[in-house]
Amino acid sequence: MNTFDLTPLPARPSLEQYKKQAKEFLLACKAGDRDALARISKWHPRFSKQPGLQAAAFVLADAQVTLAREHGFESWPKFAKHIEQLATANSPVLQFELAADATVSGDTATLKRLLGENPKLVRDRSSRVHRATLLHYVGANGVENYRQKTPANAVQIAGILLQAGAEVDAVAEIYGQSTTLGLVASSIHPKLAGVQRALMQTLLDAGAAVDGVPGTTNPMLAALHNGRGDAAEFLAQHGARLDLESAAGVGQLDNVESFFNEDGSLKSGATPAQVETGFLWACEYGRNNVVEFLLDKGLDPCTKANTGLTGLHWAIVGGQLETIHLLLKRGAPLEERNIYGGTALGQAVWSAENNAEPKVDYVPIIQALVDAGADMEAYPELREQVEKMFQRSRRNT
Repeated sequence: MNTFDLTPLPARPSLEQYKKQAKEFLLACKAGDRDALARISKWHPRFSKQPGLQAAAFVLADAQVTLAREHGFESWPKFAKHIEQLATANSPVLQFELAADATVSGDTATLKRLLGENPKLVRDRSSRVHRATLLHYVGANGVENYRQKTPANAVQIAGILLQAGAEVDAVAEIYGQSTTLGLVASSIHPKLAGVQRALMQTLLDAGAAVDGVPGTTNPMLAALHNGRGDAAEFLAQHGARLDLESAAGVGQLDNVESFFNEDGSLKSGATPAQVETGFLWACEYGRNNVVEFLLDKGLDPCTKANTGLTGLHWAIVGGQLETIHLLLKRGAPLEERNIYGGTALGQAVWSAENNAEPKVDYVPIIQALVDAGADMEAYPELREQVEKMFQRSRRNT
């Protein structure tokens, strides 16, 4: 279940009001209301992503489960029980919800008070489908979207929870299964708050498994997959196990070289797929020595592995201007399209408009692509978008 756009509950939710909402929602579905049908298609486990839904087939239970899942609950009974518990003074559910709010807002006084009143709270879990503990909320990742935020004192919050007995490697039903370390390592919020490394250090000092618990998401791979190259580097420096692709992603050329025989063939245990994925990560994170090494080994600069994006696309996503120059010099194709149909120039324009890290200046990247001969007429409005960015840049200088 997607947790990135869950609907928050009001301060004092009423079960009777939600029962009424479910009946009204069912009527809207049967009337063919587009918004209602879109909600069913998005959230209902049986009708998810199905085109051409037959509204007449819906019953009240379908409307109820859709409402429940929109709020992060697997079923209507679990949703109803949660609401009832919120109305019960000092119930474990109410205490947990208040503590979760205190955790993500950095309210140390409230968090300490709640933990003092109920010491078991630190190991309790959310009644939502992800089953997160309070410590997982420190990761600002994979829990309900409106609670994905990192306060300036997040390290202190983590310390309070750990001192109170939080299980550092507890597993939540997030991205399959994840520990808090994996969530912190792959989340942008701790990075933007400037506390990602300190949080990871706090967790490691408390005994967190640097490679994650067996069967869960690997923190190193999670970091690389989610644009957190700095976090991946940190984990590598603290003993994370590296294979060929992760070694390439963190720029450890000596380690990458160790997976190749003298004749250029791969040693046992290393695979062509790891070479390709490692190359793409090396491009994204500006590991130019690794990029050159793998190209010298004959890797096709047009490789997309299983991502649909070439190394040039990934270098653009990562804002790696030097890597872009290197790839262009080595023959990377300008007009190869990514999985969304975007050329390198299109990728640069999209990244400039959607980049979550404002420190990346995409104008020099766009200029480099144009200078290299990128087709500004590759699709409608591309030229106009590029020229607008150049104009905006000139106004700001």
